[in-house]
Amino acid sequence: MKDVSSESLKNVAFVGHGQTGKTSLVSAILYNTGMVNRLGKVDQGNTVTDYDEDEIEKKISIQAALAYGVKDNHKINMIDTPGYANFIWEARVSLRAVETAVLLVNAIEGVKVQSEKVFEYTQELNRSLVLVINKMKKELADFKTVYTSIKDSFGKNAIAVQLPIGSGSDFSGIVDLIEMKAYQYSGDEKGSVEAIEIPAELSDEIQKAREELIEKIAENDEKLMEKYFDKGDLSTDEIASGLRAGILNRDIFPVLLTDALANIGVNHLIDFIIKYTPSPLDTGEIECLEGHVKPDKSEDFAGLVFKTISDPFTGKISIIRVFAGVFKPDSNYHNTNKSVEERVGGLFFLQGKNQESAGEVNPGEIVAVAKLKETQTGDTLTVKGKKIQFPEIVFPIPSISFAIEPKSRADENKISNALHRIIEEDPTVKTRREIQTKELIISGNGQLHVELVVNKLKKKYGVEVIMKPPKIPYLETITGKSDVEIKYKKQSGGRGQYGHVLIKMEHLPRGEDFQFEDTIFGGSIPKNYIPAVEKGIQEARQSGILAGYQVVDFKANLYDGSFHDVDSSDMAFKIAASKAFKKGMKAAKPTILEPIMKVEVIIPQEYMGDINGNLSGRRGKIQGMESKGKNHVIKALVPMSEMLDFEPTLTSITDGRGSYYMEFDHYEEVPAHLQKKIIADAVQEGRVKEEEE
Repeated sequence: MKDVSSESLKNVAFVGHGQTGKTSLVSAILYNTGMVNRLGKVDQGNTVTDYDEDEIEKKISIQAALAYGVKDNHKINMIDTPGYANFIWEARVSLRAVETAVLLVNAIEGVKVQSEKVFEYTQELNRSLVLVINKMKKELADFKTVYTSIKDSFGKNAIAVQLPIGSGSDFSGIVDLIEMKAYQYSGDEKGSVEAIEIPAELSDEIQKAREELIEKIAENDEKLMEKYFDKGDLSTDEIASGLRAGILNRDIFPVLLTDALANIGVNHLIDFIIKYTPSPLDTGEIECLEGHVKPDKSEDFAGLVFKTISDPFTGKISIIRVFAGVFKPDSNYHNTNKSVEERVGGLFFLQGKNQESAGEVNPGEIVAVAKLKETQTGDTLTVKGKKIQFPEIVFPIPSISFAIEPKSRADENKISNALHRIIEEDPTVKTRREIQTKELIISGNGQLHVELVVNKLKKKYGVEVIMKPPKIPYLETITGKSDVEIKYKKQSGGRGQYGHVLIKMEHLPRGEDFQFEDTIFGGSIPKNYIPAVEKGIQEARQSGILAGYQVVDFKANLYDGSFHDVDSSDMAFKIAASKAFKKGMKAAKPTILEPIMKVEVIIPQEYMGDINGNLSGRRGKIQGMESKGKNHVIKALVPMSEMLDFEPTLTSITDGRGSYYMEFDHYEEVPAHLQKKIIADAVQEGRVKEEEE
């Protein structure tokens, strides 16, 4: 479609807990604005914004998806965001690209934890907020109870602008408290609606709710407050203008009612978004890391890449919110983050997975471009010579890790490129090669998140892997001293092998790794053999004697030895040093070290006792506690081995209301009784080799 003016644009992100009906509501808006010819349904797998195979199979949104509707020359750009904890970061990132959040609440369950989280995001990012109680036609739907939970969770700024006609399966329409009109929906799929008389039995409830609405609007405007006190009422126009200002200033969070599947209330929501929510021009200047930009066509172009879609067939698609200036196709732009030039080809709008060609686009638009070479999510594009850069997008720290192993050599050859494409699309996925265990580790926001990455490797990129819990990267060290002598002699007909070393070993402070010291005096070992001795120890320490883990934090001092004019060689001294290392390790009180993680758990106060106890049961040491908004943060040091199953436990204890992250802090000695099990496992796996004779 042809781009519309900035003042006729509405950019909206649909956010909220899972199962509140965000995808269904976007589908109903698309249907009612004539963008699609059928009312898409999640259960039938035919919605515009849940188009990924895994989304269709699991019937949940996994990634943010774009669509748009057009009515009365206004364009509503919509971002349908996931509501489950593993993917909730997509909602936060999507809010960077819009002026308004439409936060859905389930009419049966009320406000749940992820809705609380996205509400915090809207406050943090200063986004206007519209609240929608959806699924009003479901059995057990309870407007009054859910409305109370909304006010309890989101504060006094949440105020109803509509009341329901009927409840549960009898829900059939709404009363508009702004215009004081009632509307009855026919219940057909088309969302047919007609104006009716306000039901007499609702008159008292309606009058009370309207007074609350007017008082809320008036308290944010002195002139309206004076008139309300003087006249006892406000005109419809005054209510409308005051409501619009209150939404823009985030002083009012209007509460509306819908049932997306029954197509009730959807047309009124569309009209409300068009009439009352801010356009890109209403928000004024946009702050950058240096200075600011204005949503004006006369400004130099500046846009933020807030999402990347990567596909094995179409390649990389960058989705850009235009904040200033006109974005033109077939032009060169500057990536401020990477300090590189990018050639932008054709621009297009997204309707789910479908692409629609766009020409030049105005400030405020959301548009996509294909195959940018260097640009990634979070980067700023602008004109060359400008230092415009938008604040970085902060992604969550992964909370869980698994090891993955390619099933075949062919998979091994393809996995690196496939993971690169996945990480382009989802920057919350992290991978690394664990040096000690030599495993490929993949980290994500939860087990479901990692499982879906593994599914994507197979379905999208043809790479099959085995997923298993990661091995703990234990280390070995010594706690005492040793002084050993090894004379390696071997004769096999021709030239023999001879290497003779005397080596002292002692422990070093934690984190010092390894030191080699040569104090040979008088040439008992020629200088040219010394590097071979060090190399022998370096290679041998890669596999300790207790459980086969790398040995760290020790010093080896080569202080004496002897050589043979004919039989000595680098190999002989290397073998002698390796044997001396193993013998010295045994004599120097070896032990096993384990990684200790710094853990922060964010939970409501009522779960503090349970989580404290759980962490202590995991050998955790509580370091402190502090408040963070409504929640509390527990800081602890916990062994990595004890944290592998913490995520499902936290979810179970807190009913999904808790979150956590962890990062490596330091190594500590493993308790003796646990070392026995680690050693037994190593023997069973064949990682501990018998000492060579």
